[in-house]
Amino acid sequence: MITRQSPQPRRRNRLVPWLFMAPILTLNVVVILGPSLASIYYAFTDWTGMGQARLVGLANFARMVSDPVYRLALMNNLRWTAIFLTVPVFMGLLGAMLLAPIKRGQIFFRTAYFVPYVIASVVNAQIWRCILHPLKGIGPWLAQHGIPWLNVAWFGRESTALYAIAFVDNWHWWGFLVVVYLAAMQAVDPQLYEAARLEGANRWQEFRYVTLPGIRPTLIFTLLMTVIWSFLVFDYIYVLTEGGPAHASEVLATEVFNAAFGRFEAGYAAAVGLSMSLFCGLGIAIFVTLRRRGWEI
Repeated sequence: MITRQSPQPRRRNRLVPWLFMAPILTLNVVVILGPSLASIYYAFTDWTGMGQARLVGLANFARMVSDPVYRLALMNNLRWTAIFLTVPVFMGLLGAMLLAPIKRGQIFFRTAYFVPYVIASVVNAQIWRCILHPLKGIGPWLAQHGIPWLNVAWFGRESTALYAIAFVDNWHWWGFLVVVYLAAMQAVDPQLYEAARLEGANRWQEFRYVTLPGIRPTLIFTLLMTVIWSFLVFDYIYVLTEGGPAHASEVLATEVFNAAFGRFEAGYAAAVGLSMSLFCGLGIAIFVTLRRRGWEI
């Protein structure tokens, strides 16, 4: 005899998972969704951060397009993205490839590469501020010992400020990529390498035709996250130069901070922040589109 389950227990079974999810959903609504919707609204106002907000339509976006500081900050973000899509990724792949054959002491090397990443960004920035100090850093010391061409105010020159900060950020970032890529390489089937050696493949051919295809999902994921994080970069730039000198290292995130808390133009800052979200969304959209087209990423 088949007994039909009453509707009430079935409703209860469907409700129980939602009850468990309710706290995190509430937190997301309060902390993420609410402020996100508020920022979209304030992007169309002239709000100063206090008092009433007055709708101004697309005025903030029109100002943003014609603002030379915004255009410079956007170009700096693009330069930053280009740097971090190439230099640390290449160094991470090279370091992981060199470490992969090492069996003894690999934990030590992994820890050594990973330590800079777990140090707080403010601490990292202050360490390198002291190392590259124009009066008391390594440059003046080298100049006293006959190497004057490295005595440069790296953070104080318009031509070098952004690249010096990128160097400092890369110092902590590429070691993290080494550890990630190394873990992905060790998950590749060893029989593929044996088959490649039997076919006469050298070390470079093994890396190109076995290792890279084997770690492609990890590699593409790190490239995607690099694009997103490059448009959100703030801490190293603000600690080291605050976007200077003369906006030479200004990026969109520092422009948002300066507009909101320096010039009390919260509405304009919300518009700039919304454009940052759109650029990050564009990177995600490209990733999703490539996956739908059959790319193995």
